[in-house]
Amino acid sequence: MSNSQGQNQSHIKGQSQLKQFTVQEASELLPFLLQTLSSLGRNSVKSILARGQVSVNDKPVTAYNYKLEPGQTVTVSKDKVIEEVPFVGVKILHEDEDVIVILKDAGLLSVAANPQENELTAYRQVMAHVRNHDPKSRIFVLHRLDRDTSGIMMFAKSEKVQQLLQTTWQESVKERTYVALVEGTVKKPEGKISSWLKENKSLKMYSSPYPNDGQYAETHYKVIQSDRSYSLLEIQLETGRKNQIRVHMQDIGHPIVGDKKYGSKAKPIGRLGLHARVLAFVHPVTGEVLRFETEIPKMFLRVFRDSTDARK
Repeated sequence: MSNSQGQNQSHIKGQSQLKQFTVQEASELLPFLLQTLSSLGRNSVKSILARGQVSVNDKPVTAYNYKLEPGQTVTVSKDKVIEEVPFVGVKILHEDEDVIVILKDAGLLSVAANPQENELTAYRQVMAHVRNHDPKSRIFVLHRLDRDTSGIMMFAKSEKVQQLLQTTWQESVKERTYVALVEGTVKKPEGKISSWLKENKSLKMYSSPYPNDGQYAETHYKVIQSDRSYSLLEIQLETGRKNQIRVHMQDIGHPIVGDKKYGSKAKPIGRLGLHARVLAFVHPVTGEVLRFETEIPKMFLRVFRDSTDARK
């Protein structure tokens, strides 16, 4: 192995910048580092490797016997090289010290009903993400989206922020807008639905016929687009009860497409036609209003184009 590799760069102690070395000949990683970082003792080099401070071609590596090939770049960092946890059905829209806002795909559970379950959830993935950066970090649930609902949701990054947001939820959340693709033509261009929601023994929510019997729920809707088969609605929530939109759409005779549980017979998009599109809230620490908006899922709009094409 040539001694020229990494000359004048081998002393990294106390320096914050990255040190990069080009591999000249095939070797294993530990022997390469011992020669390249010759000013450091064997134990120090092993520690640097074990702490995840070494990457090969930008990929963190901790194995002593990792095979190096000529032309590869070995990078040694003062700090641990963090490899991002790959997300499945989750995208981070915003993260700061207090809150984390995500976009969740349909089909992914927000939070496991039973902590013992090993199912992949949005909560579990976001927890792994924050712990990857700081093993002491945690996230705390603020609200949920149904498994088959896509859209924006957020978590708190401390118990204090969780309690603060939960106790001031009605005042802190300035806007919570959904889009729903429902069956049939909704005749009234806009309206308000209110009822008292209860849960039956099979865990299905329903509107009680009696006032003050259950939790009060209020939903406002506006028709964005409609034809003979479907209507696309913008929905604003005054209250955030379990399955509220799904029950209220069934109540007015226009169940959400794909929602067999609440009376739907149509499945034009292969999923539940509900998406949490906008979330705006007062930041619990800075007091700033943060607003996040996503596109209407293309498949929600495609059904109108498809039915127009079919009539041509």
